Amino acid sequence: MANCDLCGQNENMPYKCRMCGGTFCGEHRLPENHSCPGLNEWNDPKGVFDSGFDDSVENRGRSGTFSVNTGTGGPLAYFRGNMTFVFLGLMWLTFIAEFLVLNFGSEQLFSELFLLQSTHIERVWTWVTSIFAHDPNGFFHVAVNSIVLYFFGPVVERRIGSKKFTALFFGAGILAGLAQVGVVALTTPGEPSAVLGASGAVAAIMGVLTVLNPNLRIYLYFIIPMPLWLATLAFAVYSAFTSVSGGIGAGGVAQLAHLTGLGLGLLYGAKLRKEGQRAPKQLEFGGGGRGGMGGRRF
Repeated sequence: MANCDLCGQNENMPYKCRMCGGTFCGEHRLPENHSCPGLNEWNDPKGVFDSGFDDSVENRGRSGTFSVNTGTGGPLAYFRGNMTFVFLGLMWLTFIAEFLVLNFGSEQLFSELFLLQSTHIERVWTWVTSIFAHDPNGFFHVAVNSIVLYFFGPVVERRIGSKKFTALFFGAGILAGLAQVGVVALTTPGEPSAVLGASGAVAAIMGVLTVLNPNLRIYLYFIIPMPLWLATLAFAVYSAFTSVSGGIGAGGVAQLAHLTGLGLGLLYGAKLRKEGQRAPKQLEFGGGGRGGMGGRRF
């Protein structure tokens, strides 16, 4: 017995969608009846039902075109539904790259490659690299962001699809970083500041999930049970209080980036909820899309 994720109806024999993982009643069990994000992903049925042989014959001899097969059998199929794990991998690969640059390169090269700085906002590549880079002096920073992304990311990705999830991650991460260094540049001209880390992007994901399912039970530090909305509220209050009392970069933490990412996530979550999106009643361990890693509930 379970409630439909879309209409909330109590269903004795609920249907579980294999494309998005949601639980639905008989009326909303079909993907097209619950606006399943998987429908947006699966846009190449010919990859399954048609070899494309006739088209290839007709196009033989033509030049100047190049296409990438992103259908269910294409080389990019693994990434659909698995962008959370792609981002996790990039975070740890970047962490290793930071270690190598600092030990075999220089601090200046490290700054030029990975730090989004208020004095060098024109280094556009750091808008992206700074999202995946973390404090190289320890594992705590990258570990915390990895844990939150690992548990929350797959749930949100299944709800909105990998394309929108990727846009959310990069969009929130970039805007959060720019907000942090931009406000410092405006309020204290000439004072250098820098930011790095996926906290803004991760906070946005948490914000989306909080709106879609505020009562989702999580375990703080894997021990303390609480609803997600309470954990999000505590996170927001702490970041805001620390920013007001000690400054937006108090304690070496980009508090404004946290609040910016969270705010963007809450706004996007409100938009999704208005469109009828809902989150599962429980988190999933592992996960993955049709192209890759399976998952199990816990």
